[in-house]
Amino acid sequence: MTSGNSAPIQPATGEQYRLTRGRAAAVVASLAGALRSYTVGGTALVETYSDEAIPPSAAGILLAPWPNRVAGGRWLLDGREQQLDITEPALGNAIHGLLRNTGYAAVETAPDSVRLAADIYPQHGYPFHLVHEVRYSLDEDGGLRVRQSLSNLSGARAPFALGAHPFLRLGEVPTEELTLRVEAASSLTTDEMMIPNGRIPVNGDGDLREGRRVGSLALDAAYTGLTERGGRHRHLLSAADGRSVQLWSDAAFGFVHVFVTDKFPGRDCAVALEPMTAPANALNSGEGLQWLEPGAVFSAEWGIQADL
Repeated sequence: MTSGNSAPIQPATGEQYRLTRGRAAAVVASLAGALRSYTVGGTALVETYSDEAIPPSAAGILLAPWPNRVAGGRWLLDGREQQLDITEPALGNAIHGLLRNTGYAAVETAPDSVRLAADIYPQHGYPFHLVHEVRYSLDEDGGLRVRQSLSNLSGARAPFALGAHPFLRLGEVPTEELTLRVEAASSLTTDEMMIPNGRIPVNGDGDLREGRRVGSLALDAAYTGLTERGGRHRHLLSAADGRSVQLWSDAAFGFVHVFVTDKFPGRDCAVALEPMTAPANALNSGEGLQWLEPGAVFSAEWGIQADL
């Protein structure tokens, strides 16, 4: 039996990186590189959770080297079937990439920013070594900026897509009372396993271009054909008093997944707006899928901005 100093106790979500600048503050957890909180002037702009909890409904986590689902966890690489671990047992899919249960390590820290990185090692169904890096930073006006990068350390080109899973809110305004606007021309239809099987022009309650009350929506769907202004896509949640919060992304994020749920802990309604460079099952469909050459780096950016 040995004795000595006790190991330091850390929250279950690992190291907590606290950023501040002016009236803005954010907390990023090392587990999944997740955004645990973001406020401006004390107004909460994303859903939060305990530092001892697994992120509920994937709240705030980063998604690499694919977002959303891979059907049955199976895909073909140079004609050979690859079998990923099944991480969504209820539907039999692999979901949200390979870093959901990984701790990111700090590469660089500052009072208003942090840069984290995590390795994706070769594993079941994905025989590549990549590094996913993220830089969270607060702008002078209080906006949050998130830059995701992927580097290929393998000797072969690797297929990939990136995404993130933030849940937006507007302080204490019940989310079901907010109006959601997504300027998208098309949405993806899915089968019973939530795998895309077609694309249709937006219509009815699925048409969010003019804004719809969140409480009237039952959505778990990807949108594309996004309107681009000044090199960015913008998706908005607004309150009756004129305040709003928006998710913006650069042109690389050609898809946004909208998920409205009544199962977020402590909230009657919560809405995730998930920027994605490709939709679900891209490893099979090829839609939006990109290939990273050995030694190459891909980067894309998104963020959150509020008008309070």
